[in-house]
Order: sequence, then structure tokens, then C-alpha cells
Amino acid sequence: MENKVAARRFEGKVAIVTASTQGIASSLKKNVDEAVEKLKAKGIHVFGVVCQVSDAQQRKNLINATVEKYGKIDVIVSNAAVNADAAPHLKKGSSIIFISSYGGYQPQASMAMYGVTKTALLGLTKALAAELAPNVRVNAIAPGFVPTRFAAFVTANETTKKSFEDITLLKRLGTPEEIGAAAAFLASDDASYVTGEILIVAGGTASRL
Repeated sequence: MENKVAARRFEGKVAIVTASTQGIASSLKKNVDEAVEKLKAKGIHVFGVVCQVSDAQQRKNLINATVEKYGKIDVIVSNAAVNADAAPHLKKGSSIIFISSYGGYQPQASMAMYGVTKTALLGLTKALAAELAPNVRVNAIAPGFVPTRFAAFVTANETTKKSFEDITLLKRLGTPEEIGAAAAFLASDDASYVTGEILIVAGGTASRL
């Protein structure tokens, strides 16, 4: 019942979801195809486009393919980079969601560049929220540690995994579904008065500047 209610929030909406290679979502064709099939099995109208978001032409292809197929864009979830080329297609009531990280608040020495880029997304969220207001809402999610193939180095070692679990108040790691639920909230009309904000989904992990 809950899934049906959630689905109704997005009836008639067109969303672009970009992703990282092996993280919460994916940009590899095999993984994109697998994700498409899973979503179709749930009755969702979806198609997949392999897109390296660092490539300007591939970004344009993604936007053009979406607009050509559906005629509009209502939601953008950016899990890798900025997709500014979409801005002309975003109309009143549209939403952009960046996937940052709790590491953006406290970058780890072993992943300094990753942390810095995620910190930059926090500032970008604030800046774009002001630039695209009042028609487009811009928010970000800062997930805690989520065990994906991208982060297999942590879950493969029980001691390392437990150390990540112990720094959370909930004493466990997050799931892709929990991050997805947060994105669905920010993209939906339930968050119609939320913009320029960062929603931390990290199980109580320390995550403030």
C-alpha cells in the first residue's frame, strides 16, 4: 500500500536520474539495463541511456532523448555531477536533487578529493536554489555509508564494516532504498516548501561542519 501511495506522488512526472558507476545507481550499460528491467517489472515507465555526465555531448544526448520521448522534465536527481544543460527544460514546480555525502561535512584523509567534491555540492545546492528560484527547487541528500559495489572494500572486511556501523547512532549501515526514499520525498510535492536544503540520511553519524 505504501509503495502505491508513493508511486501516485509521481504520476505524470518525468525524472532524470544520473548515477555513479558502481554506487547507489550506475552508468554502465549492463547495470543500466538491469535497473531498467527491474523498474519495468514494477510497472514504471522507464528507459535507460548510458551517459558519462562529465561529457557535455553525452549530457545533451540524455536531455534531448528525454525531452523527445516525454516532452518535459520535472525532476533531476544528480548522483555524479551538474547537469546545467537541463535548466531550460525545467518549468515551474520542477526539482533538482544532488547526491552529496556526509563525508562532505567531514572529509576523510584517505578520501580527500571525494570529500571535497561532495562539499562543493553542498555549496552548489545553495547557489542553484537561489539562481533557479522561485520556479525550480534545488536540494541535496548527504547519505551516510551505504554498502554498494563501489564501497565493497568496507563490507568485505567484517572489522572495517563494524567500525562504520559503530559511528552511527542506529548501529547499522544505510540502504539504497533509504536514500531513494529521501530523494522521492524531496522530488515530490510533499517537499514543495523545501529548497536550498541538505537532507542528511546517515543514521545519526556526525555530519556537521
